[in-house]
Amino acid sequence: MKARATWVAMLPALLFTAVGCGGTDSADSAPPGRSPDPKGSLAASPGAPGAPAPSAGSAGAATPKSGGTRLERSALEQGDLADYQVSAQGKNPNAPSGQPQADRKACQPLADIMGDKPDPAARETVDRGIGSRKQVGLAISASVSSYAESDAKALIARLKAAVAACATGFSATVEKQTAGYRDVRSAEYTTDGDESVSWTTTATATGVSAPVHLVVVREGDTVVRLMAVNVAAAQQKAQVPQEVADKQLEKVRRAG
Repeated sequence: MKARATWVAMLPALLFTAVGCGGTDSADSAPPGRSPDPKGSLAASPGAPGAPAPSAGSAGAATPKSGGTRLERSALEQGDLADYQVSAQGKNPNAPSGQPQADRKACQPLADIMGDKPDPAARETVDRGIGSRKQVGLAISASVSSYAESDAKALIARLKAAVAACATGFSATVEKQTAGYRDVRSAEYTTDGDESVSWTTTATATGVSAPVHLVVVREGDTVVRLMAVNVAAAQQKAQVPQEVADKQLEKVRRAG
């Protein structure tokens, strides 16, 4: 349990929100109603493996908004996706915050994308944590960020270059916590955004590893960032579900 909790602490910062949302009942998951806390303790979490999924009106659920900024209207909400729980509750306050620093300059864009915002040029970012009710342990982090369009284009270009340059891996540190990311590989993934980049990597800490799948899409001046990991089975490959990416981009276009 200690190793698994430490591994959760090393996950990309945005996935801390999604960890409490992943999965349904499973004999291999945490005790009912409990999920790994990012700092290593066990904390009650709605939607954790073994816990009843909250309704759209439950605390922390992302409920529909009729107003708000364009970016807030772009974010996924509870009820947008069948078989998924969408949470708008913030990251655990004890989880590391900020932009991770890579040990290799060429890999900094990949470290940035795992922080609180896709990169320092983001003007505003709205986050969501998404858990699958059908696939045990699948946790997805989704965010939408606003940019100057030129900065959004530059971000995609930097990410593509970094994926190509960092195949052998890198490490990243945020608030004195360090994770290794090895086997960075470009991954085929179809979206209908203006341009996109997708890759997989294996996050490693204290001898425990977990595959992570990332998709970043530009739609005009908006950047969608999606990350997926299986928090119930650390060795099981995860992929951002196509229906999640499609719905997120649909909302971005509709809000715009």
